[in-house]
Amino acid sequence: MAAKQGVKKGAAGQGMSESNGKGGRYGTTGLSSAQVQERMAKGLRNLPVETPSKSVGQIVAGSIFTFFNFIFAVLAACLILVGHYKQMLFLVAVIVNAVIGIVQQLRSKRVVDRLSLVAQAQYPVIRDGQEFECPSDGLVQDDMVIFQAGAQIPADAVVIEGEARASEALITGEADAVYKKPGSELKSGSFILSGHCLARLTHVGADSYASRLTVEARKKGFGKKSEMMNSLDKILRVIAVALVPMGLLLFWKQHWILGFDIGGATVAVIAALVGMIPEGLYLLTSVALALSVMRLAKGNTVVHEMSCVETLARVDVLCVDKTGTITEPRMQVSGVVCLNEERGEAFISRFLYAYCGALEMDNETAMAMERYCRDLEEEKPFCPWRVLRAIPFQSKTKWSAVTFEEQGTFVMGAPEVLMGNALDGEEELSRRLKSCEERGERAILAAEYRGSPEEGKTLTGQTVPLALIVIANNIRENAEETFRYFESQGVTVKVISGDNPMTVSRIAEQVGISGADRFVDARSLKSEEELSRAAEAYTVFGRVTPEQKRELVKALKAGGHTVAMTGDGVNDVLALKDADCGVAMASGSDAACQAAHLVLLDSDFSAMPRVVAEGRRVINNIERAAALFLVKNIFSFVLTVILLFIPFPYPLMPIQLTMIGMFAIGVPSFLLALEPNEELIRGRFIYNVAVKALPGGLTNVAAVLVVSVVCTVMGWTTGVMNTMAGAAVGFVGILVLAQVCMPFDRKRFAIWSSMALLMGINIIILGPVLYSLVSLTLFQLMILGIILGAAWPFLVLMRRLVDAVNDRIHNIDARRL
Repeated sequence: MAAKQGVKKGAAGQGMSESNGKGGRYGTTGLSSAQVQERMAKGLRNLPVETPSKSVGQIVAGSIFTFFNFIFAVLAACLILVGHYKQMLFLVAVIVNAVIGIVQQLRSKRVVDRLSLVAQAQYPVIRDGQEFECPSDGLVQDDMVIFQAGAQIPADAVVIEGEARASEALITGEADAVYKKPGSELKSGSFILSGHCLARLTHVGADSYASRLTVEARKKGFGKKSEMMNSLDKILRVIAVALVPMGLLLFWKQHWILGFDIGGATVAVIAALVGMIPEGLYLLTSVALALSVMRLAKGNTVVHEMSCVETLARVDVLCVDKTGTITEPRMQVSGVVCLNEERGEAFISRFLYAYCGALEMDNETAMAMERYCRDLEEEKPFCPWRVLRAIPFQSKTKWSAVTFEEQGTFVMGAPEVLMGNALDGEEELSRRLKSCEERGERAILAAEYRGSPEEGKTLTGQTVPLALIVIANNIRENAEETFRYFESQGVTVKVISGDNPMTVSRIAEQVGISGADRFVDARSLKSEEELSRAAEAYTVFGRVTPEQKRELVKALKAGGHTVAMTGDGVNDVLALKDADCGVAMASGSDAACQAAHLVLLDSDFSAMPRVVAEGRRVINNIERAAALFLVKNIFSFVLTVILLFIPFPYPLMPIQLTMIGMFAIGVPSFLLALEPNEELIRGRFIYNVAVKALPGGLTNVAAVLVVSVVCTVMGWTTGVMNTMAGAAVGFVGILVLAQVCMPFDRKRFAIWSSMALLMGINIIILGPVLYSLVSLTLFQLMILGIILGAAWPFLVLMRRLVDAVNDRIHNIDARRL
């Protein structure tokens, strides 16, 4: 609750007043329509410096003009120069990949942009003497805008009328509220904690403070990428560095050592290089993430940062607030208990009416009291008391105060905060409080204060209990089912609230949160060390300040956890920003929605399992698909290195690798990426992918080396070697795909069997026509059959060896911990 400024309204206030032709509650008429059009024509509009999503041109350019597409273009040009046009079939896969990426990203853009418009913040603005809601990008310089508690400042402004407290934590890092009065500057990116004011916009769009910071940040580089994207970047950088020297060395060997002509040597080199390039991996990742964002958007979830989709897959600790998450956001006063018989219930009713009329009702608890007072006024109108001084509620102090002429000073807030140690001596009050706690209700104490309260300081004067206001709100219908899901998925839930810890604990127990009986009053945690220990030891945290919320999130992250934080209030902003993934409810404050990584437009916490499941689905499937791609890359890289030191020619051709890549990797990876997969992500992306891909890559190397040795010893032609090597690599690719698809279900078996069938048709029927394969004799087919027959047990052996080494590494790491 903040002190009211400007025109005072009664306890039955209706929020924003209807326009009276003079700017509603304020006397200004604001800009005229002509002035607004004039400023828009001059470009003085509050347009963002960056669009919420890529433009169509950026999507098309980003999918076409990539580093590896450039490499493919150079390789294609080399094949044209030597006249081997058929070997350029890999360009078809490149083009198809680019088209798929463009189409899917455009679809995602349409859905997300549409929902972003729905979620865009609206601001009360005065124009032509009328007060109405205007989106942020519709504001112009010199607009007269009304800012209320929870609103984020969209452009630089100066306060004209009213008073408010603003947080500039998101732009300066300072958590303390800054008092704003007429003449004070409001920086874009800050947000109003309490109070309300009328302000004139001074700098909009690219000229605003926040926009200038954004531009400067762009000059210094982009934000930190997710672990998966960093891992992919590392893989691609290693490949990019290795391509040129390995290509030159292999060409030197093929042409000068083995005596191949320039055309033959060029084809062999390009085959090796094409095999090393994971042409679809980066695209698959981008498309899978874009599809994930689109699926979330269709479920009314707006994603601000695409990297948070990966973060969701790795979340193992979920921090939630009680109000708006476990319980419905709307509160109600379930009763008022008179604690002072001398004053009586009639006085209590008059006091509550006057108190609510003196302060701005800027949070749900205060609004519940205001609704209660509105009902009191309908029963019996009260004469207002004259306010001499009002101190708004602050999350840090957890109390508010009002001084009335003739009546004295009163305070309202958490009972244990107002009474301190004196609470133990108030038997009736303690009994009432315990009863509320057992029912999971919240209790607000109203008391007379004998002293002069100082804003932001601890109360030191005598406090005399006056009344206990009991606040209740209903538990969300699907809350228990939601928390049961998180427990089954190995996600630990931490309840962080500003309410009484025992009250929060009782509610947490009602919805089945594991360990809800382990609760602590955050006021007892004085040091960072105590807070860090408590973060692991307790499940429920009560009387938590915004700064402590932030520190708890930091402590959990420092403990090696991946932390998601849900919130809807201004006091959640700092924690939302610092969490690995901040999730805001759209029904909450604008500031929380802007600080979060994603926003639930339906404000329904029961949607969280779907959101987390989507994150796990996409990352698990990307890991699986990435393993398919890296099998070919590991094989090509290792084989090329080995062939640099032994007198064998490169046994494959680019067109053969294109066929194998299409049916054993490209098509199935896209199909498998759409599957449900809710397993918890463990380990690091690049390590997980390498472990899955290494057995298949080594099996391919072994099979091709055996083919090369047999063909060299038997004196068979290069064409026979190419055919047998291509068949062996294709067969191993189908075996690896089978491992990836296990355990088989109807869909996976359909994918695997269709790819195996298409691979067989291409090798047996289309091979001589399209892929430069030659006919094999019966003896050659028998030898090939033996090699293919040995591939499966060898693959299983490699898998067991890699798993054994992997387990040993994990055991060593576990002993170190």
